[in-house]
Amino acid sequence: MTHNNIGQGGHTLAETLSQPQCWAKCLAELQGSGELEAIRKRFAAGAEWLFVGCGSSYYLAQSAAAAWAVITGLRAKAVAASEVLLFPETVLAGSSDVVPVLISRSGRTTEVLRAAEYLEGKCELRTLGITCSSGQPLEHAVSAIIRLPAADEQSTVMTRSFSSMLLALEALAATMAGKQDFLQALRQMPGLAEPLPASLHARILEFVGTNHFADYVYLGQGPFYGLACEAALKITEMSCSYAQAFHALEFRHGPKAILAPEVLVTFLISESGQQPELDVLEEVKQLGATTLVVANKAGERVRANADFVVELGFDVPEYARLSAYILPGQLLGIATALKKGFNPDQPRNLSRVVVLEPGEKPQHAAI
Repeated sequence: MTHNNIGQGGHTLAETLSQPQCWAKCLAELQGSGELEAIRKRFAAGAEWLFVGCGSSYYLAQSAAAAWAVITGLRAKAVAASEVLLFPETVLAGSSDVVPVLISRSGRTTEVLRAAEYLEGKCELRTLGITCSSGQPLEHAVSAIIRLPAADEQSTVMTRSFSSMLLALEALAATMAGKQDFLQALRQMPGLAEPLPASLHARILEFVGTNHFADYVYLGQGPFYGLACEAALKITEMSCSYAQAFHALEFRHGPKAILAPEVLVTFLISESGQQPELDVLEEVKQLGATTLVVANKAGERVRANADFVVELGFDVPEYARLSAYILPGQLLGIATALKKGFNPDQPRNLSRVVVLEPGEKPQHAAI
């Protein structure tokens, strides 16, 4: 693939490639500040955790909730901020000692702010926020805040902010549970992932340049489902391509009707559910689709049925390496956008922050 669009998407690409270094800085700052330990003490009585966001932050909430439940052993779920506002009775029914976690890269997302105000005010719940910006309204709407300024971005679409906030929430979960071994595994991630983005970028550019896809499907189970949703959103935002995300085994129940060579199906393969997921991979390949697989270890079944393989090979627990699984989806979005003539830094119809006021249209923030 030629680089006719060199210069376009520069911010998005640079921020995507910077993720291992960004993770290292965020984790070091959290460790040095003592924030996580202070939050542990403040919210130690929380028996259930509710992760709330919009768009990418909602998909982040899905993966964070799944990881939280496994790491801490506590109940956790994710909801879109709009559900808190429009159907609060379905969100909080049966909940007790719940701790809502409000997620917003900018700290200015209107629905997240309104959800925080509702939960703190009407529900009298103490809430936790996580953001990549300082001095924003979210800080004043919640009882406690985690800031990751190193992960902030100029880009419209979320890349390093997504993976860094996920990593930070996992670090908080490990702190809450007193799991120092898991914290240490998270701290290994920047070094393990250091060579991945650049080498993967070159491979994906070539793959996109030599193929044409009409539709995109992303499949994942458990904590990987939120990542699959986020990967689908990346290619939609950046390249205006049609994409869908499903639980891997659910794809058999109707959606597989769309399969053809021009459909790229990306599998985020887990370890705990690997064998049934590989059964789906084999079926998808037999039905003629093009397949991309992201796995920690790619065995014979993966290599026999994948047109493109991303093998991480990280010697840390499965949940500790979640942030790395989003990298291929982000890079695929960038490469596809450039091939189609779109600028990933300026996605069509999108603003960096969705700010809504009564009677007003969304305000477009500067990139």
